[in-house]
Amino acid sequence: MVTASAGETVAVSREAFFRQSDIVSLHVRLKPETRGLITAEDFGQMQPHALFVNTSRSGLVAPGVLEAEIAKGQLHAAVDVFDQEPLLDRENILLTHPNVLATPHIGFVTEDEFDMQFSDIFDQINAYAAGAPIHMINSEAYH
Repeated sequence: MVTASAGETVAVSREAFFRQSDIVSLHVRLKPETRGLITAEDFGQMQPHALFVNTSRSGLVAPGVLEAEIAKGQLHAAVDVFDQEPLLDRENILLTHPNVLATPHIGFVTEDEFDMQFSDIFDQINAYAAGAPIHMINSEAYH
C-alpha cells in the first residue's frame, strides 16, 4: 500500500488491491467501458472468505464469474443486482448459496445518488411540461 498526499491509502496495483482487501464494494456506473470490469482474475486474487458487494449493476462483473467463484465456496457476496431481473430461477446459486446475501434491487443507492436521480427526473418532467424537453436521445421524434 502507498499513502498519497491527501492521506488516503492506495494499493500499488490492481492485483494488490484485490489481494489486500477484506471487502470490495462496487460503486460504478455501467457503461460500455465498465462492462465486465471485475474479472475471474480479480476474484482469484481475493483472500479466502473475503466479501464482494455489488449494488451497482451485474454487468460490471464478467458473465458467470461471480457464480463460478461462489461455487468454489471461498468468496462471500452481497448482491442486489442480477443478470436477469427479477431473478426467477430459484435454483440460481446467487439465491441458494449460504455465502451469498441477495436482496431484490433495493441496496443500490446512497442518499446523495437518490437525490441526484430524482432531481434529474423532475428537471426533465418540468422541462417537458414547459415545452422545452431536455436530455432527449431522439429529439427529431418530438416534433
